[in-house]
Amino acid sequence: MFPSPIIVAPMAGGTTTADLALAAQRAGAFAYAAGGYKSAEALSVHLAPLRAAGADFGVNLFVPRNTPLSVDDAAALARYRTELVVAAGRLGATVPEISPDFVDPRSQDFWDEKLELLLREPVPVVSFTFGLAPAAAVAALQGKGTRVVASVTSVAEALAAAETGVDALVVQHGNAGGHSAAFLPGAGPGAPTLVELVAQVRAAVGLPLAGAGGIGDAAAAKAVLAAGAEAVQLGTAVLRSDESGARGLHKDALADPAYSSTAVTRAFTGRPARALVNGFVREHSAGAPNAYPEVHFLTGPLRAAAAAAGDRESLNLWAGTAWQKAASGPVAGIIAGFLNEL
Repeated sequence: MFPSPIIVAPMAGGTTTADLALAAQRAGAFAYAAGGYKSAEALSVHLAPLRAAGADFGVNLFVPRNTPLSVDDAAALARYRTELVVAAGRLGATVPEISPDFVDPRSQDFWDEKLELLLREPVPVVSFTFGLAPAAAVAALQGKGTRVVASVTSVAEALAAAETGVDALVVQHGNAGGHSAAFLPGAGPGAPTLVELVAQVRAAVGLPLAGAGGIGDAAAAKAVLAAGAEAVQLGTAVLRSDESGARGLHKDALADPAYSSTAVTRAFTGRPARALVNGFVREHSAGAPNAYPEVHFLTGPLRAAAAAAGDRESLNLWAGTAWQKAASGPVAGIIAGFLNEL
């Protein structure tokens, strides 16, 4: 299923550039394009150099929420907006009065349009996160020759994903940086370690697995492969690479000993995500509601203002638990370091 034991994760928001994916491919890894936060038109442009290269690659899409916020979550969102006004004032930013309705194409992350694009112009692999694609969509993609992958965080999610007919699973542990892929109520890390989680999922389903979450070196990768995964997926490990599109502020923070821990927070987007603990995480995690993508839209202007001001304390500094092992330099060197030891 996976042509390499090393996969470079799709990191949305500009981190996964075409240059990063292409360089990772040339170094012997399997690479994804990040479809999240992109319109269908922008995704098509992003995919053009990958298609032209002719190598095997994947595209990741966010599965959108298909129901309105509950009354309680909507009330919590309104309270959180009020809380953010003070922070926005310090940054010289303005909190939007209202987020797009959940049926707005922006809130749906242009799901219909991007799925139509990938059915009209197929790619080798499509992966989904934040939920399960309908079985009909999975079958339609497979009918075009596309291999389909679902992201899961527990045995229960793995069993549900297998029922949709996908070809493989990415098993993500809670040690992963950025957003959790969890989609079932109460779903979380699923096991104390990624090795244990992969072993549990391996015993429950017969699909090929890739392990993800807190893999900082080849020793950790070897343990995950030995537990039953065909490949490991790297995110934070390549975030500081030359080809990564992450902000310089973010890359520098990962190497700064002033940041000594990570935490899972909903403060930036309304969805659990692991980040370096900074001022924004400490100040706003308690009040942040379960409201994605609404919170993402509310904090967007604040994050942009923080980046413009060079304010790392107000940025979403996504990081997995092995962030201190993330190396700078060409991504080819990082990939080679893993492959040579594997």
